[in-house]
Amino acid sequence: MKKDVIEKLASLITAAFGLIAALAWNSAIQSIFVSIFGERSSIPAMVGYAIIVTIIAVFATIWIGRLYNKAK
Repeated sequence: MKKDVIEKLASLITAAFGLIAALAWNSAIQSIFVSIFGERSSIPAMVGYAIIVTIIAVFATIWIGRLYNKAK
């Protein structure tokens, strides 16, 4: 039982730090996007931001998956 609790706590803490990092990156990318493309409140700008972030997320996920497979 104690081992299970420790494993769950470790998973939750790791997920919490992941969320904090994701929010920090989101703010940073939004700031960069605004400085390059101007005001972000317009719908085309927000859609562009969403597309760019999605593309980055897909490539990052593929890259991390490949690193994980090599580490195995």
